[in-house]
Amino acid sequence: MKLTILGCHSATPTASAHPTAQVLEIKGHLFLIDCGEGTQMQLRKYRVKFSRIRHIFISHLHGDHFYGLVGLISTFLLLGREAELHIYGPKGIKQAILLLLKLGKAYTNYPLYFHELEGTTPQLIFEDDKVSVETIPLDHRVYTNGFLFKEKPDDRKLDIEKARKLNIDLSYYNKIKQGYDVENREGKLIPNKEITFDPPPPKSYAYCSDTAYCPEIVPQIENATVLYHESTFLEEHHHLCEKTKHSTAKEAGVIARKAKVGTLILGHYSGRYGNLELFRREAQEVFDYVELAEDGKVFTF
Repeated sequence: MKLTILGCHSATPTASAHPTAQVLEIKGHLFLIDCGEGTQMQLRKYRVKFSRIRHIFISHLHGDHFYGLVGLISTFLLLGREAELHIYGPKGIKQAILLLLKLGKAYTNYPLYFHELEGTTPQLIFEDDKVSVETIPLDHRVYTNGFLFKEKPDDRKLDIEKARKLNIDLSYYNKIKQGYDVENREGKLIPNKEITFDPPPPKSYAYCSDTAYCPEIVPQIENATVLYHESTFLEEHHHLCEKTKHSTAKEAGVIARKAKVGTLILGHYSGRYGNLELFRREAQEVFDYVELAEDGKVFTF
């Protein structure tokens, strides 16, 4: 599981601080999560292949999270894209994007599908045999979701030496990997656990975009491998959280501790702060394993 931060700052973009966008590579998928201004330039800068992006997840309809989307869709058109593109986001995103494309006479020549969201409880919005994606309802000034990406368990790993020793026919090997007990050549039933290794534990990534402190999400994201949680403010400006519906770094740390996640990544920093290490220090007052998102930073788990 690899996460590339394309942008992790709040509000207005600058030459050195890009708004929210990130790419999650998981089980062969390349998911784009949020798409602030300049996202396609960041994709080029960090050599992310446009053609591998088939699914885009938009948390909410604030500009620093989706104003780069129509430009990216248009560029796909200019590049002669043929593959389907699926966009998951709040109700209204289809109208907003199609209106701009219509006014610019830039109709796509590739299949473009919108999956509009309006539920207030977690919903399964994507699933295949490798990965599932659920919404995480958040508490912001407009309708907002985070997203929980979960790997499905791999097949069990075959212990070939043990299988040979127990005289199991080669034709049963795939069945063994799928978890079945099988008979050996003498007709004896061999329990699956005797001839397989446990697969690696499936990993999960919880992306919590703009939100006020929201402990209601804890049961859903419990034991996530990684949690990305907005941390717009430090505690000295906690009074700004109520009117803006944002969180502090310490509040993000509390969520991480309550949910028993493996690693917390902070992001969506207000431009008023010059030293990002202050965010890490505050979160580490309540949770030990804290990383800082930075434009262009890559995390591998």
